[in-house]
Amino acid sequence: MPQGDLALTTDLADLWSVGRERAAALERLGLRNVLDLLLHRPRRYEDRRNVCKISQLEIGVPAVVSGQITAMGVKRFRGGSRSVFEFVLDDGTARVHCRWWNQPFRESYYKVGERLVVYGKPKDLKPRTMDQPETETIDDESAEPSIHVNRVVPVYPLTEGIMQRWLRGLIYRTLPKAVDQFDQLALPAEGVMLSMSEAVRLLHMPPEIEDAERARARLALEELLRLQLELKRRRKAMEAKANSPVCGGSNDLIRPFLAKLPFKLTSSQTAVLKEIREDLSRTVPMRRLLQGDVGAGKTVVAGCAALMAMESGCNVILMAPTEILAEQHFQRFHSWLTPLGIDVSLRTGAVKSDEHPSLLSGKARLPKIVIGTHALIQSSFEIENLGLVIIDEQHKFGVSQREKLVRKGRYPHLLVMTATPIPRTLGLTLYGDLDISVIHQLPSGRGKIRTYVRPPEKLPQVWQFVREKLDAGQQAYIVHPRVEESSAGVKAVLLEHKNISAALAPHGVGLLHGRLAAEEKERVMSAFRKNKLQALLATPLIEVGVDVPNATIMVIENAEQFGLAQLHQLRGRIGRGALDSYCVLVASAKTAEARERLEILEKTSDGFEIAEADLRLRGPGELLGQDQAGAANFKFADLAKDSRLVEEARALAVRILAGE
Repeated sequence: MPQGDLALTTDLADLWSVGRERAAALERLGLRNVLDLLLHRPRRYEDRRNVCKISQLEIGVPAVVSGQITAMGVKRFRGGSRSVFEFVLDDGTARVHCRWWNQPFRESYYKVGERLVVYGKPKDLKPRTMDQPETETIDDESAEPSIHVNRVVPVYPLTEGIMQRWLRGLIYRTLPKAVDQFDQLALPAEGVMLSMSEAVRLLHMPPEIEDAERARARLALEELLRLQLELKRRRKAMEAKANSPVCGGSNDLIRPFLAKLPFKLTSSQTAVLKEIREDLSRTVPMRRLLQGDVGAGKTVVAGCAALMAMESGCNVILMAPTEILAEQHFQRFHSWLTPLGIDVSLRTGAVKSDEHPSLLSGKARLPKIVIGTHALIQSSFEIENLGLVIIDEQHKFGVSQREKLVRKGRYPHLLVMTATPIPRTLGLTLYGDLDISVIHQLPSGRGKIRTYVRPPEKLPQVWQFVREKLDAGQQAYIVHPRVEESSAGVKAVLLEHKNISAALAPHGVGLLHGRLAAEEKERVMSAFRKNKLQALLATPLIEVGVDVPNATIMVIENAEQFGLAQLHQLRGRIGRGALDSYCVLVASAKTAEARERLEILEKTSDGFEIAEADLRLRGPGELLGQDQAGAANFKFADLAKDSRLVEEARALAVRILAGE
């Protein structure tokens, strides 16, 4: 194995055998320099050490055989454009034909009488045949180890123009020239058994498959540690220069507010409010993530936090991802706070700025709390003396949007909320710059939610069940994946509205989807809240925040089209009153993963358990949205199984920062 010294920053185009064309192809894989190349993670490993007899080959079973070439040649087909090169390998027990289509140049690679080790998948047994196998010459005089056979072999992701054998050889030749430099790049990680250079070496040349996993874990730890340090340093730098308003409050507003609520706060809500008050009482800006299962009572906690800020003379803004949710928050906060003499205003794309001239200038009269959507981010919106920013369903927003809103004030406190429970590994990894509060309890006095999975052919019985509940005065949501039909078998609300209206007659069925004007959406939602419409046919637009306690039935068609987290969010629209509720998942679950997702929902209503399963099945994108999940697109770390590494990285980051 050649030794040398090659800078990790060396462009791949400058390496022997690469050139411009291959360098351009490698760039499509994200490989631009030697550092990228040596961190190119194999997608799997194949143990090619156990040589079997050719006579024992089985169709479709990959195998390693060894023997001597007894015959070879190129056969050209009529017209001359197509050909096949073939050699016959004999090990004394039988023969196998090894073929390459349209690669006549391979004839120059081999010689009759040459001894080879061959790895491939037998295609036929009469005669025994392998197409496109990997080969290596047996040279008793060479001290070079095998690259492509006779070891645990890495198999890399490829792109057009890059061959597996060539890429493996390039990495093999480059590795010893640069691998030791990885120790200079490594973060200080006391107590870690494997050095970075050894991890990179084992990634590509593992003696055993278990060694490859050790290498992956070490490289994953490095990734996680770098992210933890970045998040914690960012938080530390912000705290060092920030001087936030003290918003701990006086209880002058909270006391009468809580006294008028028709329910008592749970002990979990009270504990979270204590954490928030402690944060708001400091000049260091609060950066807190509040999470809890659907219906856990996060909104009332946010209301109390807002009152603390307003008791301290500061203004508050609350941003929601949709106009429907912003309108709902506005109505709720308006009913809660106007009796206390607090002005509550709404600002969305549907509410024009000239309808609220007081919002446009910090010099004009300002409401105490402004609730809105993305419209709050616009430069035309200004607000003085901003003490607290609340963001609901924060995973629907990007980090840049969050920062734009915070910059409306001078280091205001920030409370972000999510009803999508976040597994601990994700919380520590992606929200390492936030403190995390969890509402563990659900309010008492609510009915149970029962979930059933039914095939499409059972829909007539499902509609009969829904009609019976509507006859009893209850209400229902029906959810379809699409507005219009886009693929065979996927239900769309525009096509199905007439059919469902007929199936549920004489009860009124409203229609709600994203293409409706904001005024029409609010008209439909208002009619549904007032029970003027008994059923609501909608797209997943309703997954966030919609709260109608009389709605006890949820029918989700084509449920296999949704992820676990989204299904759980949709189900969370029911079960908000004292009556028992029913969720029916109508699905053609053709894959094992789809069946598993639906079975999990049948078995549990625990959002944190569901979130862990969703992380395992579909990765962080489903839980967080692709914008924020981008930060979790690690090359080596797997947040579904690396909880121990996340904890280790967090502890290491704390120790490193303490020493700085």
